[in-house]
Amino acid sequence: MDQPVWKGPQTTVGEGDAAQQRQIPNLASIDLNRLVELEALLQCRNITHAAQHVGRSQPAMSRALSRLRGMFNDDLLVRGSSGLVLTPQADRLAKRLPSLLNAIREMVNSRSFDPRDMRCKITMAMPDHQGLVLLPGLLRRLQECAPHLHIVTDPVLDGALRRLEQGEIDLAMGQIGAAPAGYLRRTLYTDRCTCLLRHDHPALEREWSIGTFAALRHASIGSNANDRFGQIYDGLAQLGLPDRNPLVVSNLLTAAVVVAATDLALIVPHRVATRIAAMLPLAIVDPPVDVTPYEVVLIWHERCHRDVEHRWLRREIAVAARIDGADLSDECGIPFDDPH
Repeated sequence: MDQPVWKGPQTTVGEGDAAQQRQIPNLASIDLNRLVELEALLQCRNITHAAQHVGRSQPAMSRALSRLRGMFNDDLLVRGSSGLVLTPQADRLAKRLPSLLNAIREMVNSRSFDPRDMRCKITMAMPDHQGLVLLPGLLRRLQECAPHLHIVTDPVLDGALRRLEQGEIDLAMGQIGAAPAGYLRRTLYTDRCTCLLRHDHPALEREWSIGTFAALRHASIGSNANDRFGQIYDGLAQLGLPDRNPLVVSNLLTAAVVVAATDLALIVPHRVATRIAAMLPLAIVDPPVDVTPYEVVLIWHERCHRDVEHRWLRREIAVAARIDGADLSDECGIPFDDPH
């Protein structure tokens, strides 16, 4: 039986795919320099001028045109009454080629980086008390120089090192003394612990002594961080405080609001205390004994160390943290090893 005229020859899926694959050129066999030469030829429409544009000799550009004609199976440029003119195929290439080559140039040229073009999400793991210190200044800077950058903070610090390695988070901020090889850190600032009391607390009317301080009942901030990023009380063990913690919360501002309305005390970093006392009726009092200062650091994984966008953002974070006397012309991140 004759095949109906509306029904074409039957072709299996495998045969069609194989035929399509045969029609797609192998990019490994194509010299991308030829496309640069083609761009010059299509723009100049003159072999001598195109050769000068890309730093080739006129005979070399003539040979390049011959190879391009074979690559595209088209004459590309033909003689006209006033010089060379483009074929329809060349005219289509002239419209598409500049944008394609510019995309390749931007991809391989990191110097073309402009933070105003950043349209990505950056996730930073940090406890909420560090966010109070860092984010106001940082976001003011980013609003001006990187308005399309999307910042997400993650208060969960547990497993931060693993998540940095896997790319689940981009940066982590907190206190850490050591980490495995392959991670880098930069000191943002040093701080010390201080005490917050409501502004009319009875203890403020008495002599501020170790006995007065030890008699206080304290609110405390709980942390689920096993990597020690969130440890803000490292130096308080030396105070010998009794177990007087009737309130343990995970949110710093919740604890501060409670302290402003009760006789509880709250131990927090000094920079955090300054921020909170500007918003709530709280007094800042240093503990009556010396407490060892601690470093707040920024940490990232080695895989992001040389990334131009990541490097720029680390620098902006350092500026926002206001490191006194730091040389911001160079990246201060240094590798460090796990002592265990």
